[in-house]
Amino acid sequence: MRPTPRAAASEHTGLEKRSDFACGVAPPPSEDCAGTMKELRILKPISKLENLAVLDPLIDVTRKLVLTLVKPRALEDLLHGVPFGHPIHPVLVLVPTGAWASVAVLDLLPGNERAARILVATGVLSALPTAVTGEADWARLHPQQMRVGIVHAATNLTAVSLYSASWLARRAGNEGLGKLLAFAGFAAVGTGGYLGGHLAYRQASGVNHTEDVPHRFPSGWQELAPLAALPEGELVRRVVEGQPLLVHRTGGTVQVLSDVCSHLSGPLHEGQLTIEPGEGACVTCPWHGSTFSLGNGEVLHGPATSPQPVFETRVTGERVEVLLPNAD
Repeated sequence: MRPTPRAAASEHTGLEKRSDFACGVAPPPSEDCAGTMKELRILKPISKLENLAVLDPLIDVTRKLVLTLVKPRALEDLLHGVPFGHPIHPVLVLVPTGAWASVAVLDLLPGNERAARILVATGVLSALPTAVTGEADWARLHPQQMRVGIVHAATNLTAVSLYSASWLARRAGNEGLGKLLAFAGFAAVGTGGYLGGHLAYRQASGVNHTEDVPHRFPSGWQELAPLAALPEGELVRRVVEGQPLLVHRTGGTVQVLSDVCSHLSGPLHEGQLTIEPGEGACVTCPWHGSTFSLGNGEVLHGPATSPQPVFETRVTGERVEVLLPNAD
């Protein structure tokens, strides 16, 4: 049944409103919208923190120190979590935060002094390897992320100091002071955790920046370029169906990866082409130094922990076509 002109106009007007909203034209404020805006005010100080350039001198010194301490490269790769396929810092965080959360519960109940003291010490001791892995990841981030990250680290250091003082007070028999210091430490842990969540989820540090490629690239074979148009032995960028691809040609063999680095979206075609023993041709990201095999996309060196999407290729006539397996 065809809509009446009035109904069609009404439908069209509704689509226009939705289109305006989708394109960033804000609708008139409503009570719900105003409430949401009030809730987001908590993010304003952190947004300012992201651009607080006064922290940069401290960041530069700390970053150089961290990169010196995590040498050789194999150690840094381990701290990033390359052998495990994703960062290990979030896993290690569970130990101190879990121990200290348990302390907060035990301190509210009588007769748990010894158990609480043991858990305070457990949290303090486990905080060291947790911090080391976090600092290794932090040293390979963007400036805005590093500014939030260094405050996150300082807050957590405050928490460790408070819990260390709590343990000393408890050991000396001053349980009241020990509990007070522990609760202050728990507040610092919560603040540090909030900043860590902002860093991980709002600023997308440590996540796979190529996860969306299989959902954006069409299924089936797609035309890439004429074989003759691809320079021999060079890294070049080509765009297929809106997706930037890294292309490397050797004779009649063409290797193709996503051009967006899985670590923090660096342009791989601007990186360095190297030959790794047993791996063949590899590319090193120009932004943070992640190295990937051009043959299978695997991570050879971090800070990236997620492999690059690999495209199959074939030459039909004189033209090269690409296929992304498992594309939606």
